[in-house]
Amino acid sequence: MAALTLGALGVVYGDIGTSPLYALKEVFNTGHAPVSHDNILGVLSMVFWTLTVIVSTKYVAMVLKASNNGEGGTMALMALASSATESKPRLRYALIVMGILGAALFYGDGVITPAISVLSAVEGLEIATPAFKPYIAPITLIILATLYAVQKHGTGAVGKFFGPITVVWFLSLAGFGGMWVVRQPEVLHALNPYWAFHFAIQSGWNTMLILGAVFLAVTGAEALYADMGHFGKRPIQLAWYSLVFPALILNYFGQGALILAKPEAVNNPFFLLVPDWALLPMVGLATVATVIASQATISGTFSVTKQAIQLGYLPRLNMIYTSVKEAGQIYIPSVNWMQFGAIVIAVGIFGSSSALATAYGIAVTATMVLTTLMIFFVMRYRWNYPWLLCAGSTGFFLAIELIFFSSNVLKVVHGGWFTLLIAAFVFSIMLTWKRGRILMAEALRNDAIDLPSFLEAIFQSPPTRVAGTAVFLNSDKGNTPNAMLHNLKHNKVLHRQNLFVTVKSHEVPWIGGEERVEVEPLGHDCWQISLHFGFMNIQDVPEALKLIKGHGIDLDPMETSYFLSRDIVIPTIGTGMAPWREKLFASMHRNAADAAGFLSLPANRVVELGSKVEI
Repeated sequence: MAALTLGALGVVYGDIGTSPLYALKEVFNTGHAPVSHDNILGVLSMVFWTLTVIVSTKYVAMVLKASNNGEGGTMALMALASSATESKPRLRYALIVMGILGAALFYGDGVITPAISVLSAVEGLEIATPAFKPYIAPITLIILATLYAVQKHGTGAVGKFFGPITVVWFLSLAGFGGMWVVRQPEVLHALNPYWAFHFAIQSGWNTMLILGAVFLAVTGAEALYADMGHFGKRPIQLAWYSLVFPALILNYFGQGALILAKPEAVNNPFFLLVPDWALLPMVGLATVATVIASQATISGTFSVTKQAIQLGYLPRLNMIYTSVKEAGQIYIPSVNWMQFGAIVIAVGIFGSSSALATAYGIAVTATMVLTTLMIFFVMRYRWNYPWLLCAGSTGFFLAIELIFFSSNVLKVVHGGWFTLLIAAFVFSIMLTWKRGRILMAEALRNDAIDLPSFLEAIFQSPPTRVAGTAVFLNSDKGNTPNAMLHNLKHNKVLHRQNLFVTVKSHEVPWIGGEERVEVEPLGHDCWQISLHFGFMNIQDVPEALKLIKGHGIDLDPMETSYFLSRDIVIPTIGTGMAPWREKLFASMHRNAADAAGFLSLPANRVVELGSKVEI
């Protein structure tokens, strides 16, 4: 438990743990909350109760219960909610769209988080000397470029140091914040929600603009649920209540105490909180902490991408497993460098953490709203809780989150458009790929020949049979694979053993070895085999086929050949998709990673035979 809790500190809480670098500063930088005694207490009260309600109550106490075989996150929750509503097709489709949208928004958040975190840390150098100001953005990009460059080596070795460093970070937050709380103990009055309501009433409509900045204090809360599969529910809860939550509150209240005593410190209260002797070490520690926060986001992006591919919402991408022990440690080069490219653009457009703060929040609030909506259907249709209890509990959080979402919508024209643009792009890609795959499957099915009937006809006058085993990968169980038709047409032979293998991905994270294989004999040494994988499993076909030994099949890896159909998609005018979407799908399909590599097939034993498919 201690080791898991330490690991959770290093991975799960990196993002929310670096929010004190910029959150309180941005509240007063909006220009809508003048620095005054009442306003400082009001803002602190809002921050405290936002953390309490959204993180402590919603995520730590409620959402972490929504475990999908131990896994969490938007895609896992979508799978959980959609499987619970299988008898309601329209509702199920709506939940799937919510899940895809949540995943797309995560990609937008994944660009802003590293940029704003590292920028805000490096900006601490300006406090030491203004001479650093022109070099803030270049230093930030150099740090991030280094971080993205080392991803190919895996995060296992570096990850061992994340936990202890993050403990030092949170203890520093608590220590430096607590020093100022002791000096100005009146800030503790902000624990009373009266000050939050008083501030909201006094600020009027400006409250909506200020809430967008207050919300920065809880960015990263989604990571608590997304990383549940890595550490489990209990370590995440223990880390939050024992260290993270108290340290964050002490630091925010310490910043408030500093501003009470020195209103000019509002320009950068986090670093001005620190004594001069500790400033440069704190800048260094903050930079390391933001790199850790960025690493959690990068790893999360890889995981979400893998889940989306397995569930059929993204094309196959080249995926490198960086650990022989941890299947979850993966590296996807194309995603890695596309994300870094988007970060370079973000830093170039916005240039500072304050400017980036206007782009931050909209994606996070939208994802939180979607999580609350999906958790309602899990509670109602999977856990079978009473309707009033489900509506009351989720409705409470939804009302609060919609207020925050509305306040962040006001920031769209000032920078929020950037994350929404990324999310819209990814959302379009996902829907187009899913729809294209459905159209492609329908086209193949319309031209397909029933496999049992075809084999019966073939063995009326069987072709020459050769030694060895042929494994025909077949996307549609029960139909004759195109690869087999082409093999018979051109080579005019049939192997001694023929396996027709269909790989099926399911909306659960893990499927064990005992449920991996289904074998159905077709006669004449032919078998129909279904291989079942969860969206977190590695789709290793040769490894899975080792499980068929007890079914009368003698499989020698050195005498086994794998036959694949290389389908070429031809867009046509018709009722499928808009022409631009069909062309986009055809392009994605053409450039998708090699199926043989994705299914872990031995490269020297694969035969690919092409065919054209019109959609």
